[in-house]
Amino acid sequence: MKKVMFIASTGGHLNELLQLSSCFKDYDYTLITEKTKSNLGLRNKYPKRVHYIISGTYTTFWAKIIYPFKLFANCWISLFWMLKLMPDVVVTTGSHNVGPMCCLAKLFGKKVIFIETFANSTSPTRAGRLIYKFADVFIVQWESMLKFYPKAIYGGWIF
Repeated sequence: MKKVMFIASTGGHLNELLQLSSCFKDYDYTLITEKTKSNLGLRNKYPKRVHYIISGTYTTFWAKIIYPFKLFANCWISLFWMLKLMPDVVVTTGSHNVGPMCCLAKLFGKKVIFIETFANSTSPTRAGRLIYKFADVFIVQWESMLKFYPKAIYGGWIF
């Protein structure tokens, strides 16, 4: 059975990723997201399948100052989970904190599937612009996004 890692930051990105939960049963899957109060219940819903990275939200001045340190820590945490779980495929809806895991996946010869967020229909995300360059499959949910990602697949909405 193929090992698949589903990873997304908290909030809307995670909500989009969880729209794919009906296909979890088809794989030896792992779900990774940021550790926040709102996400702790996922461990009950998906026992022994959920792991966390550090939340990287940077909405305040101090959070912006601390963010590079959190990103650096998440690189190490991502390396830990990559080595421990060794998925065949990494599927993500973004955002910024999934970048290290996607880069590691490619470094280890794994497949990366990126689904650009539904929230952006007129401009690409930073994570999307970065990961588009090396993703094995890049999916957009809006046809209008094909002008930014010409090699992408238009998959429609996952909601």
